[in-house]
Amino acid sequence: MPLFIYFLGLAAGIAVLAWSADIFVDGAAGLARRCGLSPLLVGMLVIGFGTSAPELMVSFLAALDGNPSIALGNAYGSNVANIGLILGLTAAISPIAVADGVLRRDLPVLVGVTLASGALLPNGVLSRGDGLILLLLFAVFLALNIRSERRRMAGAPPSSEPDEASAAPPWRLAAQIGGGLVLLAGSSQLLVKCAVHIARSLGVSDLVVGLTVVAVGTSLPELASSLAAIRRHEHDLALGNIVGSNFFNTLAVVGLAAVTRPIVGSEAQSITYLIRRDYPVMLGVTLLLLVFCVPPRRGARAVINRFEGAVMLAVYLGYTAYLVAKARA
Repeated sequence: MPLFIYFLGLAAGIAVLAWSADIFVDGAAGLARRCGLSPLLVGMLVIGFGTSAPELMVSFLAALDGNPSIALGNAYGSNVANIGLILGLTAAISPIAVADGVLRRDLPVLVGVTLASGALLPNGVLSRGDGLILLLLFAVFLALNIRSERRRMAGAPPSSEPDEASAAPPWRLAAQIGGGLVLLAGSSQLLVKCAVHIARSLGVSDLVVGLTVVAVGTSLPELASSLAAIRRHEHDLALGNIVGSNFFNTLAVVGLAAVTRPIVGSEAQSITYLIRRDYPVMLGVTLLLLVFCVPPRRGARAVINRFEGAVMLAVYLGYTAYLVAKARA
């Protein structure tokens, strides 16, 4: 089959992936809002995790098909894209106000989670045990956030009027969630198969394809969600979306991929590249985001301004250009 057919399949997979994720997120966000969850938690747990469903599905299927390098590259590449490309582009278009809870709690925890995941890599193996550790950390994080939200709801019940999505009947929201997941599964499988074939045809490693094409493709829902949140002046949703998505990618996506197919033996070379090149970039952009979220003076409201957004975007573009140049060398 001609190579351009696989490129068409790759483009179709990305397009359906983004569309199906949008259907899934709309249904999940509407259902969450019917339960009275705060905008920050909706952005973090529902939209952030929901828009990471493509990464989860793609990485799981890639690992299942014997391509764990794509799974790993997809997760870490998506984290870099989420902060550098998506949050950077969003802030460059419109400055993003930072909620106090994000700065005091969520971003430091994200840095800690990123460091913890990196501690599993130096031995050159990502085993099922490592995957279970990551999944356990994810479960703890999820439980603590839900517990905190229940306390908030008990002390101060929300009084805002429901939006159009949350006013939809529960059966319609459930159908959106189910239909979105089915489409996610099919488009993810198409995306993985086409990406693997293209990589092998062009002599490019699975890891680089996962870090670039697949990572950006599966991050399109985060981009759409963040831009939509900024248009509606819901900054908590935009930032919570990215923070929640990176939690999900680092813990659940990598954890599930490792449990599905451990990276050992000759495949462990991918981890060597990650340690030397890609993991430091992921940690660096996470720390950069933390710095940009610190207010300029005590008592001032923290804002990620246009200049800071442009800096994050420039870091991402430079990193991607380096990956492409090395792949062509």
